[in-house]
Amino acid sequence: MSWIDICAIDDIPLRGARKLKTELGCVAVFRTAENEVFAASNTCPHKGGPLSEGIVHGQSVTCPLHNWVFDLNTGQAQGEDGQIDTFPLRVEAGRVLIDGTGLSGRSAA
Repeated sequence: MSWIDICAIDDIPLRGARKLKTELGCVAVFRTAENEVFAASNTCPHKGGPLSEGIVHGQSVTCPLHNWVFDLNTGQAQGEDGQIDTFPLRVEAGRVLIDGTGLSGRSAA
């Protein structure tokens, strides 16, 4: 894996998200109330809603447009036929790192 430092964990609000711009689209980096972090596609497959503007609850995010709920571990929509891409993250010394190989062809902006 090729880890890329993208931000401090405190740069992501609790129960919120930060958008990471890449050449091939945006990735949302989510932080739960328990300080867990997840990365997933920022675009809901239903109507293209910006998931980084959704509601983070537990290990899920709800799309702000039509309330689709996505599991941040798997990307699977709950009760719907849809899925978003997820990307490996880790936290080291308060810094959030994303696996650059999972973003093949993408670069942080």
